Amino acid sequence: MKKIKKNDIKQEVFDLFDAYVHSKIERREFMEKISMYAVGGLTVPALLDYLMPKYQERQQIRANDPRLQSKYITYNSPQGAGQMKGLLAMPKKMDGKLPGIVVVHENRGLNPHIEDVCRRAAVAGFVALAPDALTPLGGYPGTDDEGRTMQRKRDRDKMLEDFVAAYEYLREHPQCTGKVGVVGFCFGGSISNKMAVRLPELGAAVPFYGGQPSAEDVPNIKAPIMLHYAELDKRVNAGWPDYEAALKANDINYTAYMYPDVNHGFHNDTTPRYDEAAAKLAWERTIAFFRKHLSE
Repeated sequence: MKKIKKNDIKQEVFDLFDAYVHSKIERREFMEKISMYAVGGLTVPALLDYLMPKYQERQQIRANDPRLQSKYITYNSPQGAGQMKGLLAMPKKMDGKLPGIVVVHENRGLNPHIEDVCRRAAVAGFVALAPDALTPLGGYPGTDDEGRTMQRKRDRDKMLEDFVAAYEYLREHPQCTGKVGVVGFCFGGSISNKMAVRLPELGAAVPFYGGQPSAEDVPNIKAPIMLHYAELDKRVNAGWPDYEAALKANDINYTAYMYPDVNHGFHNDTTPRYDEAAAKLAWERTIAFFRKHLSE
């Protein structure tokens, strides 16, 4: 089988993959359309395998990392699902309390990649909690396809309440200073924006390529926001001009970055949409932003 390189893949394939993973097209239609690009030694199975996430081989911070203490916990979400499960991670050696970060997954539940991101936040010096919105349905099922199907069954408002409850859990955690921020990706980026609207006391919010709140909700934002967008992500970027106008009109403290020539999902290092330079820069900026605003 030919070893596929990123330059072998046309942008249209990435656009189709984005439409598929965000439930804009069904799997059959996706397979039919990518077959048009199975040329020059490429096959549909090879293309599909190339596009799917490689979780185990590309984790940066393993579950048994000696620098960390991490465990699955449950917390109360009375306005959401009731009882929620999440991964809680923090440095093993702590000199006093640390700020907290809620890490919000994509539209497929708490998969191994987001657990890895949670551990990265902990290594950076935070008490990090990554909830699993699929908890009431049995939790992340082991594959993203199944996870997406399950997550579509959940009410979005109740899922928001589950992440708000995670914020409250961290704020009251005995090893947290009470200053808590949120970072999220795709669906999680949208949740991050919504939490900024919902929680005037939120310490900071960092949405990665997330859907934007309505203009009438923007005046409720009190937290500083850092937004990361991918230049090739036309679907999400369509809402950015109006959001930026509302942020400016309401004098919201925000910083926005548009990363050139990268796709939606560029931070996810388990898929070929990953862009190493953009992802590293965005994460460095994110951690510096949290250190600044959650330590004030």
